[in-house]
Amino acid sequence: MSDPGTMTRPEREAFLAAVHVGVLAVDEPGRGPHALPIWYLYEDGEILIGIDASSRKAALLQSAGRAALTVQTESAPYQYVSVEGPVVIEPAHHDELALAKRYLGDELGAWYVEHNPRTEDSRTVRLRPERWRTFDFAKLF
Repeated sequence: MSDPGTMTRPEREAFLAAVHVGVLAVDEPGRGPHALPIWYLYEDGEILIGIDASSRKAALLQSAGRAALTVQTESAPYQYVSVEGPVVIEPAHHDELALAKRYLGDELGAWYVEHNPRTEDSRTVRLRPERWRTFDFAKLF
């Protein structure tokens, strides 16, 4: 029997598709999880994240081959979705303009992409959720 606050599949997918800053966590051997805030896109059941190939995050993701992402609301009644699964790092193919506009709005998003162009080190990380943890405290009322 599921917990009454657990989100349904459509609810959790809609939540991930909404605008939330995520916290990406990946194993850092000998130190515990390396966790940091990120922007992401949720498309076709996968989470897309833009990274730089020379970053610590890229090296850890490549080594671990798996990651977790948690997104949450910032006000009550609280909601969260946390996913874990394998990652694939590919040449950058995500829509950087859509990503920037998602988080910054049309004008500032366009400015951001213009002033932070894609480079040869840009990559797209695809996280395929295998395990889900969700909760919607509004369902308890």
